[in-house]
Amino acid sequence: MPRPGPRGRAPEKSKDFKGAIKKLFSSLKKWHLLLSISIFLAMVSAILALIAPNKLSDLTDTITKGISPNTKKLTEITTKISKSMNNQDNMAKKIPQIMTSNSISNEDKLQFQEVINKISSNSINKEEIVSLIPDSVMLILLDDIKVDGTLINSKDQLECLKILNSIKNEKDSNKMISSLDKLPKSIYNIVKPKINLEKVKSIGLLLVFLYLCSAVFSYIQGFLLCTVSNNFARDLRTKITLKINKLPLRYFDNNETGDILSRVTNDVDSIAMNMNQSMGTLVTSITLLIGSIIMMFYTDWIMALTAIVSSLFGFFLMFIILTKSQKYFNQKQIELGKLNGHIEEIYSGHNIVKVYNGTKTASKEFDLYNKNLYTYNKKSQFLSGLMHPIMGFIGNFGYVAVCIVGALLTMNNIISFGVIVAFMIYVRMFSNSLSQIAQAMTGLQSSAAAGERVFEFLDEEEMSNQKSIKKSLDRNKTKGNIEFKNVKFSYNDDRVIINDFNAKAKSGEKIAIVGPTGAGKTTMVNLLMKFYEISDGEILIDGISTKDLTRENIHDLFVMVLQDTWLFDGTIRDNIKFNKKDVSDEEIWKALKTVGVDHFVKTLPGGLDAVLSDNDSISQGQKQLLTIARGMIEDAPFLILDEATSNVDTRTEELVQKAMDKLTVGKTSFIIAHRLSTIKNADLILVMKDGNIIETGNHNQLMKKKGFYADLYNSQFEL
Repeated sequence: MPRPGPRGRAPEKSKDFKGAIKKLFSSLKKWHLLLSISIFLAMVSAILALIAPNKLSDLTDTITKGISPNTKKLTEITTKISKSMNNQDNMAKKIPQIMTSNSISNEDKLQFQEVINKISSNSINKEEIVSLIPDSVMLILLDDIKVDGTLINSKDQLECLKILNSIKNEKDSNKMISSLDKLPKSIYNIVKPKINLEKVKSIGLLLVFLYLCSAVFSYIQGFLLCTVSNNFARDLRTKITLKINKLPLRYFDNNETGDILSRVTNDVDSIAMNMNQSMGTLVTSITLLIGSIIMMFYTDWIMALTAIVSSLFGFFLMFIILTKSQKYFNQKQIELGKLNGHIEEIYSGHNIVKVYNGTKTASKEFDLYNKNLYTYNKKSQFLSGLMHPIMGFIGNFGYVAVCIVGALLTMNNIISFGVIVAFMIYVRMFSNSLSQIAQAMTGLQSSAAAGERVFEFLDEEEMSNQKSIKKSLDRNKTKGNIEFKNVKFSYNDDRVIINDFNAKAKSGEKIAIVGPTGAGKTTMVNLLMKFYEISDGEILIDGISTKDLTRENIHDLFVMVLQDTWLFDGTIRDNIKFNKKDVSDEEIWKALKTVGVDHFVKTLPGGLDAVLSDNDSISQGQKQLLTIARGMIEDAPFLILDEATSNVDTRTEELVQKAMDKLTVGKTSFIIAHRLSTIKNADLILVMKDGNIIETGNHNQLMKKKGFYADLYNSQFEL
């Protein structure tokens, strides 16, 4: 099956979320200062973003006031005119002047006298006085007034009263505003729309400063968090690399290689990515969520309740849909696994399916799995696809609710229009914060799950410490004698692999180890190389126990050629002299010629500089010959050949066998082989069964015994 990736499975959940997160943060100890600064900057950035809407509200109110007539000043002017008109003492003083004035007609004087009589008898309303007194008389009655340093004469006052009286019952707001434009210049200059540009400028600069600082802090916070997460990932990879070299072979036997690689790559990347994306988002979102609630209630509690209730209603709806859709996501993953398993199974056995005419049955099964996957995928994708429009609905619903309630409050002069603008921003902050917190928690959940796997690997039991070991063997002075004395080994108490193994290998001898599968052949080699610690007994190299030698020292004494060839991406030169310095090209060509692969290398473009990769069409036999050449360059006193010819054909086996014969010259060799024809020339053959040596001798001696070895050998040539 394909390796599960972010699109192939739902986010993995941790077994102990709190414990995993706690361990994750404790591992960030060396970056706690940067992490603290990053979190602090995220909070400051969010707080600055929270302050901005209130300032934007002030800016909106300032502009709104500036684009409409100054009704307060107009009221002040009309109030002063009314006081002047209704001041009876002032009117009584001016009566003689009016009656003797030549600029006032007798008719206007008589009309004014009638108004005075009605005022004396209280048979006239104050509001009717202006309409009944002639204009010529009004010009004398009205005194000049001063408003905001501007002198308004009686003529302008009279004209203002007439215009205001004409629009008294006007319902069309546009006509009312256009009529105000006809006011006398002295009055119009006072009440005309006038934006306080200084205040707008100061608020605008403050908003730019707030948003700019918020963006800068957010950028620095993101940079610091990215630095921490990537350094942490690098540190984890380094620890994993060091840990791999300290783990016993038992761990790799019990765990799949793909799973180990996934911990190094996918899990570490998941930790770094989610930490980078989720931590800053979580801190910012929580700050914005709490801050937006506080600021909304601080501004107006009625609008705050409206915004919160309307948003929570939408999130409640989203929660219901998420609950319904989760089972379809889970079932989709199950069906995807079934489909991938079926595809892998059928394609890997494609020839068998064809031979047995199973194509139709396989197709029917595929159609069934595919249909089930289609059904659940459609349902899950449809429900998950509702999330985006629902989020849009939540935001828009909140906007509508805020606008309606805000309009009602504005009409009753409870709040200003700018408050509505501020609340629309707060609603967006509140709803977005809830959504981002949910996403960040999902990211942290994935980080916790990945962290558990990585820390589980780092906490694995390591090989025994070798600091107290002081002895060592010089490979150039090693004689080449090995002795197994009463060696016992078991993976656990219930499974004993090697019971009581005794054997001696003299310098330069070729020792073959044969036996059925599971007899313990490879286990003996692993014990010799100290990949496993023996349970009892000891293995001696030139009389020194392997317990008194470091693993590195023992590995330096051996050359291994395994069944599975290993060539890394690189030049042939680098592959041949792997981990060995001061090797000349002449030595490499000599080794290649000795094993008979020099002609092949010469045909490659670049010769020794030719780069090998998995895509190159190099046969298994050629790869094996190159690994044998690598062993020749290593030139260690001991040689281990573990099924080195099992994966090649008979012709290639002959070439490999000749190369191995040349490789074993002058070395103490241990050969594990199933093809017994390849070890006929061994100096000593150890026949193993159930962890014990049941027969020893050379090929001829063992064949004469007609025992287990003879039966095993003859069985390979039976028809």
